[in-house]
Amino acid sequence: MFSFDAALLALDLIGVFFFAVSGSLLAARKRFDVVGSVLLASLVGLGGGVIRDVLINAGPPAVFTNPWYLLPPVLAAGLVFFLFESVQRYTSLLTYFDAGRLALFCMSGALKAINAGLHPVAAVLLGVTTAVGGGVLRDITANEVPQLFDAKDIYALPAFTGAGLTVLVWNLGAFTWATALAIAMLVFAFRILAWRRHWFVPLAVNGWHRQES
Repeated sequence: MFSFDAALLALDLIGVFFFAVSGSLLAARKRFDVVGSVLLASLVGLGGGVIRDVLINAGPPAVFTNPWYLLPPVLAAGLVFFLFESVQRYTSLLTYFDAGRLALFCMSGALKAINAGLHPVAAVLLGVTTAVGGGVLRDITANEVPQLFDAKDIYALPAFTGAGLTVLVWNLGAFTWATALAIAMLVFAFRILAWRRHWFVPLAVNGWHRQES
């Protein structure tokens, strides 16, 4: 039987873990200490959810009312602490974990907005904000150009796709664990294909060209 609350919590916790791993991997590459790794993992894993809960006036953010939200960042930092030497050769790992988190958070944000009674357009926008918010906080804190503003990459469009499909499927009464998995896989594939094939959207001014890295 599908449970809305169980689905929301599961998507949130798994998304927090994926995002926290991406934060700890970046902390390791920046040579932060273990405390910095935990803090960056917490910021990136929980930041989007905090922004979401504040925007919809949902009371205290979930991280301050449910201690389960504190576990994924600690696990992520511990995982990277012990296994980084084994996985650092996989330079794409950060992107894969980030794509997994993007796929999950765009759905959980949209579902939380639906549960709060927001209209469909607002639900899509909140799903996107939840998905990209933590990544922006992560990159700014680590002194990186946020991926959201990288002209040579597509970051927000997969989140828009996932949030839009979530709202559509929910309104059709067809949102189940199976459809949730399908949406997550589609968003993940979209993000990874865009990254691997160097897809991009037009620049802000017609006639401008991208600088080669």
